[in-house]
Amino acid sequence: MMGPRPVLVLSQNTKRESGRKVQTGNITAAKTIADIIRTCLGPRAMMKMLLDPMGGIVMTNDGNAILREIQVQHPAAKSMIEISRTQDEEVGDGTTSVIILAGEMLSVAEHFLEQQMHPTVIIWAYRKALDDMISILKKIGTPVDVNNKEMMLKIIKSAINTKAINRWSDLACSIALDAVKTVEFEENGRKEIDIKKYAKVEKIPGGFSEDSCVLRGIMVNKDVTHPRMRRLIKNPRIVLLDCSLEYKKGESQTDIEITREEDFARILQMEEEYIQQMCEDLIRVKPDLVITEKGVSDLAQHYLMRANITAIRRVRKTDNNRIARACGARIVSRTDELREEDVGTGARLFEVKKIGDEYFAFITDCKDPKACTIILRGASKEILAEVERNLQDAMQVCRNVLMDPQLVPGGGATEMAVAHALTERSKGMTGVEQWPYRAVAQALEVIPRTLIQNCGASTIRVLTSLRAKHTQEGSQTWGVNGETGALVDMKELGIWEPLAVKLQTYKTAVETAVLLLRIDDIVSGHKKKGDNQSKQSAAPEATQE
Repeated sequence: MMGPRPVLVLSQNTKRESGRKVQTGNITAAKTIADIIRTCLGPRAMMKMLLDPMGGIVMTNDGNAILREIQVQHPAAKSMIEISRTQDEEVGDGTTSVIILAGEMLSVAEHFLEQQMHPTVIIWAYRKALDDMISILKKIGTPVDVNNKEMMLKIIKSAINTKAINRWSDLACSIALDAVKTVEFEENGRKEIDIKKYAKVEKIPGGFSEDSCVLRGIMVNKDVTHPRMRRLIKNPRIVLLDCSLEYKKGESQTDIEITREEDFARILQMEEEYIQQMCEDLIRVKPDLVITEKGVSDLAQHYLMRANITAIRRVRKTDNNRIARACGARIVSRTDELREEDVGTGARLFEVKKIGDEYFAFITDCKDPKACTIILRGASKEILAEVERNLQDAMQVCRNVLMDPQLVPGGGATEMAVAHALTERSKGMTGVEQWPYRAVAQALEVIPRTLIQNCGASTIRVLTSLRAKHTQEGSQTWGVNGETGALVDMKELGIWEPLAVKLQTYKTAVETAVLLLRIDDIVSGHKKKGDNQSKQSAAPEATQE
């Protein structure tokens, strides 16, 4: 007699993994991602060269930029990549360390899982450790005077030192600081620093990197519409428009039936009168420069030319907003609503320059610009792209310090201090939880360890002496010099990091480790090729490719 037939619950073409296998799989995936990026930490960081599907090249050592380009299949690896993006959007720096930390947190948990410790116990210990880490960090943090320019430059410099542009670090630091200070905007006691919208980076290949600068104003990649318009205007009166200076045509096809010949002449005349009316509305406020987001017809150009007004057309909306912030103009949607207070008079100079083989319009020398353009020059597009990424990081660091003026020492000093404090606290704990709690302290040491590895010093020797150093009183600021691998006091070396970045790094790393430890089952629906459905679904896919 046959035994009972097996009961199929899941459909045949789903794949299910569960238990220990999933946990080890997740941990391995996280470790792999961390290993890719491990060499990108610290001032002796190596760079990665990535080819994207379109055949473009990306050369970078920015954790987030590397992971953005890598295509992975494993779900745990995907969530690791996601955290580096979150870190980048939130604080803009520490994308590499957050991945390395999360990978290490999972790696130390593997040992406990093998000893049959339940994941929730480990998670509880991790959570408790995180709370303690945050309180320790806040104790270590020292306040900083935001108006002390030298100190601010030092902070930005320690962020830039690990990047490709550390050769021009002084220039890059001052560019970042200038840009952020320009964009800083206080309203009803609330600080707003919007780098993304109002500090635009324009990359122009050619020239030397030393020619890069921050403009006190805006630059757009446009030329004047008519060759006889003025290319240089001192103290221009600027009008910004959101409407087109041409005759409005119907959206869809419009048919007009004409019975008499003079009606046609009348229609043409109406078009001309309409444009003339628009131009007269403009000329009434006596502008020197008209910038519009839409088109300008030939007839309108002619009228504006006669009134000695320069026009620039089809400017991006974001650029238009920046110009408005820089010169104090208001963007107007209809010409008949133009009033005197809509005219921007904040800029002292408008000129069109030819750089390379393209024309650029500069609106510079503004009185109190709340927006700016950063011009980057350099040898090739790849180098410029990397410099832009590094500058973004520098500006984010600067913004973080302005928003929350608290600092912690860099160079792995903070990690060691927190690790030492956690180890001390774990001695007072009882029960099984103390081991994973202590393991968090161990995991934190991965940052100084990686720094030592990347500059080729002896890992064990330096790390042991660093541990010994941190047991002494008042040596919380001792860390690793990333250039030489020697022990130094970070206060003297002047390597500081914003507290906000460190807090975010620790929170994100621990949260991710906890999330991935919680998973004990992965069900993936794979379609079997050869089924009728898959044939149908494969057909449209093939056509899309």
